[in-house]
Amino acid sequence: MARRPGVPAAYGEEFSFVSPLVKYLLFFFNMLFWVISMVMVAVGVYARLMKHAAALACLAVDPAILLIVVGVLMFLLTFCGCIGSLRENICLLQTFSLCLTIVFLLQLAAGILGFVFSDKARGKVSEIINNAIVHYRDDLDLQNLIDFGQKKFSCCGGISYRDWSQNMYFNCSEDNPSRERCSVPYSCCLPTPDQAVINTMCGQGMQAVDYLEASKVIYTNGCIDKLVNWIHSNLFLLGGVALGLAIPQLVGILLSQVLVNQIKDQIKLQLYNQQHRADPWY
Repeated sequence: MARRPGVPAAYGEEFSFVSPLVKYLLFFFNMLFWVISMVMVAVGVYARLMKHAAALACLAVDPAILLIVVGVLMFLLTFCGCIGSLRENICLLQTFSLCLTIVFLLQLAAGILGFVFSDKARGKVSEIINNAIVHYRDDLDLQNLIDFGQKKFSCCGGISYRDWSQNMYFNCSEDNPSRERCSVPYSCCLPTPDQAVINTMCGQGMQAVDYLEASKVIYTNGCIDKLVNWIHSNLFLLGGVALGLAIPQLVGILLSQVLVNQIKDQIKLQLYNQQHRADPWY
């Protein structure tokens, strides 16, 4: 039946509420982090496979495991964002937005709790450092990380250089047969000007001497106090890093919610058109 004079064709047949800019901006945004997540997983798996079996002794602070876990979670999250935006799937987009919101809130809560309960946070950091000292020789990545930290912050051990007695190789007990008995790692040693070759035995027997004598050869202050002082003096830098992590998350949440609302409006428009096509006077 012919429609009434002056009534246009079904409204919105060529019009779409879904903005291609928002849709593909969200897609490429997730694609970028999707690729980054795969690189993180690949690097983590490679680092893990290149280790010896003894490296399994300290999973809690293993950088390779951390890379794999974060990479897999990021891969799943960005996969939902990529497919959801490309296929205009509300379920996947809502999942992406919800998970990203949870991650953001968890990071925010961790920052606030760390600030409010700074003493407990300090105790937890001390526990992690002491655990890392115990497993120093078990994990090459962990060993390199501790050596880097001690040289970077000019420190030795957790509270003092004698914390290294917690390690079975550096322990000062009389029945310890290790050649490194009562020593500290070379990264505790004071730098020597124009040194061509690193003396890895420079910390030999340093735990057996007093503080003043040891301070002539090695760093005697612990890394916990040094780390706390560094945090206090670099609050703006840490705030910038936190902001840099938060902005992509907020952008992802905003874009996904905008696209979800546009898709819902488009669905309403299609239902409206279908209803009016069935109208014999339309």
